[in-house]
Amino acid sequence: MKLEVLTERAGLSVAGASGVSVTGFAIDHRKVAPGTVFGAFRGTKFNAEDFIPAAIEAGAVAVVASPEASVEGALHIASEEPRRTFAQLAAGFFTPVPETVVAVTGTNGKTSTAEMTRQIWRMCGERAASIGTLGVTTPDGSISTGLTTPDIVTFMNNMSGLALEGVTHVAYEASSHGLSQFRNEGLRVKAGAFTNFSRDHLDYHETMEEYFAAKMRLFDEVVEDGGDAIIWNGGEECEWTRRAIEHAKARGLRVLTVGERGDFLRLAARDATQLGQTLTVEFEGSTRTVKLPLIGAYQAANALVSAGLALSTGMEPSQVFDAIGRLQPVRGRLERALITADGAPVYIDYAHTPDALEAAIIALRPHTKGRIVTVFGAGGDRDKGKRAKMGEVASRLSDWIIVTDDNPRGEDPAVIRQEIIAGAGDNVTEIGDRREAIAHAIEYATEDTIVLIAGKGHEEGQIIGSGENMRVLPFNDVTVAHEESGRLVKESWGPIT
Repeated sequence: MKLEVLTERAGLSVAGASGVSVTGFAIDHRKVAPGTVFGAFRGTKFNAEDFIPAAIEAGAVAVVASPEASVEGALHIASEEPRRTFAQLAAGFFTPVPETVVAVTGTNGKTSTAEMTRQIWRMCGERAASIGTLGVTTPDGSISTGLTTPDIVTFMNNMSGLALEGVTHVAYEASSHGLSQFRNEGLRVKAGAFTNFSRDHLDYHETMEEYFAAKMRLFDEVVEDGGDAIIWNGGEECEWTRRAIEHAKARGLRVLTVGERGDFLRLAARDATQLGQTLTVEFEGSTRTVKLPLIGAYQAANALVSAGLALSTGMEPSQVFDAIGRLQPVRGRLERALITADGAPVYIDYAHTPDALEAAIIALRPHTKGRIVTVFGAGGDRDKGKRAKMGEVASRLSDWIIVTDDNPRGEDPAVIRQEIIAGAGDNVTEIGDRREAIAHAIEYATEDTIVLIAGKGHEEGQIIGSGENMRVLPFNDVTVAHEESGRLVKESWGPIT
């Protein structure tokens, strides 16, 4: 493909683009082949401009970089926002793409909402996929990518590959990192969803205002002109929700609010059942009763935002509401891993912020007449300010908490645990080894106890160390819970003779 064609599609004027043939795009100089457009971006840890000579030697025909970068031997596409320009060019190269694309942002609920949207589309007869923390989930299975929002080359390559496989509908997670780094640019995004907003990622964004601004790029710039904004509007008035609505309206998007205060889908009532909940929903002047087979208020919120996305993209209402009643649990999101030999349910959840922990514990409370035991930690090299808050929330809402290690990364795990415990009450036990902590909770859980293991959810490894010393130890909370429950049963029964 000719570079001048790509620049025209992106609405860019680039002198010297005529006659240049492009074979691919790369942001890693080690993946450059002859004919590649190389994106050289300045990051927090590395400056890819240092690798421009290596990329050109490997065959890069053009380099997208800041105006100050030194580029010799290839076309320099200078830009004050090189990530954005690179994404705009890449979008014209990776074709075709699915016809209907929607994006989900917010602090919590992105994974569940994107995946539930995929499920609803599928049950409405569409070939659908989701992209996010769980990887790429297609009609034929899923592949892990390890990132909530992959880099722009991987993202666009995935989108094009899905289209070639016949996928017509895709829901993807738009993380604050991905939005601020222009990893989602270039597609026609028909609708964007905003789930909620609370403290997280301040190690990267520094302030809540910067974090919110990154989220709002979805409405300000990414959703196509005249597109839809599906916004959760819960029972209590929320300043962030109000501001999100203002951003969407200022852009000229059609605002569709969902929730107890929703004007598009209104949640009139929610009643917990043994294995789920019954939702009373008002839509287009009629009232519907939906039996959601998932527990927790936030699961109801995720399901209704997903329904809003499905409805806004043309799905038949009767099919959408029927599909809500058949939604399957999302891996690692309030997932019931097992019921112990003593009758205690063990749930796994990805909650790793104070608000997410609170939502998970509150979701479980109606389903037990006894105790809730919460096992959790906090990630290293991440926002330290939320740790004591997590300890306070978990301690206040649980009957007993076990503070353990999450992904300590480059920090001393004992220090992280103490920062959590500083916010907790007296109902706390510290057990650094995560397997031992899980085993301890299961061993002492009786039939009137629920065990919540929070923080890692679907993750398959535990990150120890950083940089060259980083190791990822195999670890999955569901697997470990099963293993330790089984071990305890064998020990209680003794050898079989």
